[in-house]
Formats: sequence, structure tokens, C-alpha cells
Amino acid sequence: MEPLKIHKGLVYPLNRSNVDTDQIIPKQFLKRIERQGFGQFLFYNWRFDYHGNPQADFSLNSEKYSGASILIAGENFGCGSSREHAPWALLDYGFKVIIAPSFADIFKNNCLKNGILAIELDSAQVEPLLKRAENESYDLTVNLENQTIEDEHSNLIHFEISPHSKEMLLNGLDDIGLTLLYEKKISKFELSH
Repeated sequence: MEPLKIHKGLVYPLNRSNVDTDQIIPKQFLKRIERQGFGQFLFYNWRFDYHGNPQADFSLNSEKYSGASILIAGENFGCGSSREHAPWALLDYGFKVIIAPSFADIFKNNCLKNGILAIELDSAQVEPLLKRAENESYDLTVNLENQTIEDEHSNLIHFEISPHSKEMLLNGLDDIGLTLLYEKKISKFELSH
């Protein structure tokens, strides 16, 4: 995983609540065993019609949001099944940060373990961000070290994150990477055991 310290990016607003993992990545695309290649299927049933043509009325297909790397969504984002493919699809598409009033617990943990910063803010903080991103090209700078979100107007929002998740993201570590930090100690133990 890549370390995530400060990320500046274009915001994509998905002003919907209860977006479940089957909407994020439909079940028919879960045949791959590697983590890459899922981005093309992100929000597939909303982005494409029955014949695979882009739907003009789904905002992510708009040129306005091309290259967006920060997703802002409604409550209970990532509910439904526990499929890890959902964060894989979001990350493969290019999203590094997701901001919402709430997440399904397993989805949020899967995001953090796969290098996506999932930030929970009060609805009163999320709503203006959504509205601004719907009405204009809107960039945010997310500083994980300082736990802040800032826009070009110097509006600053503080967010909370567990110290463990923060450390893992700052250092670009997943669970395997964390284990490998102790490789010498593990090998030494194995030799003496």
C-alpha cells in the first residue's frame, strides 16, 4: 500500500444514503482473485445501461468529476455484505478518501485495511460539502497527520481516527505489512522454537 499523509483531490458527491456493497460492486464482477481491475465495474448498475453504455444521468459519468479522488456520500455508506471487493473497486477507480456521516463497520474496516481513508463527520458537516461539490468543481485537502480537511476557502474541519488506523495509513501498511515488520523476530523465534 502507498502511505497516505496529505491528499488533495477533486470531490465527487454521491448524495445517497444506504449505498450497499452490491451497488458499489455488483456480485457478477466478483470472479477475480486479485485486487486490481474492479474500478471499471464501480457503481456499474448506475453508471451503465443494460447494454453496457454509460448512463448520462449518473453524475460520475460527467466530465465534471473526471479524476475525482475524494468521495462524499450519505449515511450508512457500504452497508450490506462484507465483500472486500467494494473498497478494492473504489480504490482501483481512484478514490483515496471517503467522507460520510456513517459507514457500515465492516466496510469501514475494509477501507482502512486497504489504504482508503474513511472519515466520519456529522451530517451537518457533510451536507455543505456535498452541496458545494454538486454545484462547482470542488477540491479538498485531507491531512491525515493533522486530522484535518481544508478547502480553498480555508474552511477547516477536524476529524477523528483511531491511532492504529492512522499509523497504518501514514506508513502504507496493511496487516501483512505490519506482520513483516516483525519478520526478524518471528524468524528468530522459529529457529529457537
